[in-house]
Amino acid sequence: MPKYLCIRRSQPRQTGTGGKPSPAQMEEMYAKFNAWKAKFQQNIVDLGGKLGSGGKVLTSDGATDGPFVEAKEVVGGFMILSAKDVEEAMEIARQCPGVVTPGSSLEIREISTP
Repeated sequence: MPKYLCIRRSQPRQTGTGGKPSPAQMEEMYAKFNAWKAKFQQNIVDLGGKLGSGGKVLTSDGATDGPFVEAKEVVGGFMILSAKDVEEAMEIARQCPGVVTPGSSLEIREISTP
């Protein structure tokens, strides 16, 4: 079955914006997430995770600190799914709570293997 890399992009968070969810909201979110995870356990190859804020950008000229703070979008996380086609991968990802929120997007690309 083909595998798909899901790359979560979002706009850089502005300092002081947005509030933290309450403990009850967090509990509800984890219950939904765990239900999604159980439903699609056969399709989740690597749950991935949230990426740290720093890193390096490697080019043919060398390496620099990154990602760039002036970027309009940042890659915030990833996961790898298996699905029969990209439509099924999109549906699995769409049902994951919190993956696509206002101001964010999910890029889904098939991983080509020789």
